[in-house]
Amino acid sequence: MTTKSAKDLVAQANREVTTVSAEEALARLGQPDTVLVDVRESEELAKTGKIAGAVHVPRGVLEFQADPASPTHKAELGSGRRLVLYCASGNRSALAAKALQEMGLVPVVHVAGGFAALEKAGGVVEPA
Repeated sequence: MTTKSAKDLVAQANREVTTVSAEEALARLGQPDTVLVDVRESEELAKTGKIAGAVHVPRGVLEFQADPASPTHKAELGSGRRLVLYCASGNRSALAAKALQEMGLVPVVHVAGGFAALEKAGGVVEPA
């Protein structure tokens, strides 16, 4: 029997991390102090593409690729730059942002509404 549902975990993450709008995220895109991170699975990117300029780090390996001691570390995640995470709708990115915060990576935020909101706000989509 579960004591916390996935919905509970997402709500808790949203209370603990900063959420930005798609418009705010797109305004920061391309700034040297910001990295846009797509945490969706590869299959999702293959179907929809990703926001131009985003770094792809699937949610399932995020903590490993964020850890400088890991052999799969992605330098973009350890750069000290502001990490702006998004997923399809905003739930996984909230959980991912919370995990990165707990690892000591700051600043980290996530995008309300995820990829759909970014695309609707005018984000340029490129093939994965």
